[in-house]
Amino acid sequence: MADMRAPPSPTAMLIGTAIIAGLSGYMIGIASSLGFFPIPFMPKAPKARGIANYDDEEESAEEDIDASILDHAPNWGNGFEADKRDGLRVMERSGPKKVDKKKKIEAKPVDDKEECKMVLVVRTDLGMTKGKIAAQCSHATLACYKTMTRKDPNSSILRRWEREGQAKVALQVKSEDELDTLQAQALSLGVVAEQIADAGRTQIASGSHTVLGIGPAPKSVIDQITGTLKLL
Repeated sequence: MADMRAPPSPTAMLIGTAIIAGLSGYMIGIASSLGFFPIPFMPKAPKARGIANYDDEEESAEEDIDASILDHAPNWGNGFEADKRDGLRVMERSGPKKVDKKKKIEAKPVDDKEECKMVLVVRTDLGMTKGKIAAQCSHATLACYKTMTRKDPNSSILRRWEREGQAKVALQVKSEDELDTLQAQALSLGVVAEQIADAGRTQIASGSHTVLGIGPAPKSVIDQITGTLKLL
């Protein structure tokens, strides 16, 4: 006996198709949220940068990855004596280094409106990477600033340097002896001079003196000390 049922109307077919499409989309969405299918048009989450993927090609070859914070700099939570004991802070070790008589510097009158700057003298013989140099220069800058604020919190030179943009210049030398000589010259003129010693946990030998920070001080005074050095 022939089936006398009428075929479904176009409206019924359209409704049925919509229901099937809706259910299919819902199921695909659930599967995607569970990770079974990639979600189209969804931006990828940025990779976390740090120790977990330091070998990733996206990481700079110059970047230093350390497991601890400031492991090669003075511990700013400690006092100066603690830093000296741990070998992280370089102070005058056996009295001021003698300044060569030929290079002896005499203090000159300074204009109280003269531009002030700080210089960061970096040892290039240690083979430090750019990232390492940047970190060591940061430590030297902070060391000089903290020393100056401790000695004279109301220093007009410090306030002028802060107002005028905290000018800093990176210079280079090729030995520790040069750092010591420059530090002695700066101290003889009453200018703050701080060396940073590395703890040796990353690239270089423990106790290596990496950077000398000088200043801030008037430009003419700084130039008396470091005027012959080359830019880094």
